[in-house]
Amino acid sequence: MKKIFPFLLLLISFTAKSQLVTDSVLIEQHYRTFSYNIPSVNIKNGSLMFLMHGSGGSSSDMIKRTAKLESLSASQKLLVVYPNGYLHYWNECRKYSTAVANKENINEPAFFEAMISYFHTKYNISEKKIFAAGFSGGGHMAYKLAATMPDKIKAIAAVVANMPDSASCDCVLAGKAKPVLIVNGTKDETNPYNGGEMFVNNASFGVVRSTENTFHYWASLAGYNGEPVKTLLPDADPNDQKTIEEYDYRQKNKPPVTLLKVVGGHHDYPNDIDVYVFAWAFFKSVK
Repeated sequence: MKKIFPFLLLLISFTAKSQLVTDSVLIEQHYRTFSYNIPSVNIKNGSLMFLMHGSGGSSSDMIKRTAKLESLSASQKLLVVYPNGYLHYWNECRKYSTAVANKENINEPAFFEAMISYFHTKYNISEKKIFAAGFSGGGHMAYKLAATMPDKIKAIAAVVANMPDSASCDCVLAGKAKPVLIVNGTKDETNPYNGGEMFVNNASFGVVRSTENTFHYWASLAGYNGEPVKTLLPDADPNDQKTIEEYDYRQKNKPPVTLLKVVGGHHDYPNDIDVYVFAWAFFKSVK
């Protein structure tokens, strides 16, 4: 049985409006850390949203992106949690990842299950309202959670990330339909929109599927046929030379599957929307 110490407090910092806490759980002899803002209201039976950083990053990278999302959290009974990868990387489903997390086969499911238990115990978060979103390598981690822990994670969002192809995948996929939001740029040099070899810090992480293939993988699991509904989102920042096409599969009694195709987008965020506010709106739409 794993020995877990969920209340080892590492760091508390204060701001005028929030109290940011960094804590840890002990998973198989490794202290795994995560940060969150202490809720300002009672969030009993509220939602939890994991936000995972990219390969080589840290939780602070994500915290910088979520001011708008955090401003909504109290009224939405939402707790946003920023986990840290092991030595800045995740052990996702990429067989050829050169990260230590992958080479040591770090137990990510145990980490996320421990965090879910931590926040359920500490704040009475609903274990039926657990969501996950991530950027780049964090997006790959989101895919892993949906593919290997489908009964724990209600919905995911993956930003600038395609799933690895079958030859580059070392996860056993549950093959269960889940609500999925994908946000990918057509000019992404790191996560090729049309699929192919993916490089992280000049090291190959194997081959990823195309964005369309990734999108249709989840749509097929949900039982969708035909073409998705296409919508052109408002071009809120014409100067960024990016536009967003939304492709949406959504039917009653089926999990929604949505692709935001960022035309002209690179391995970055589009300026026309706040990605994580959009992701939260997508998550809220899930029944």
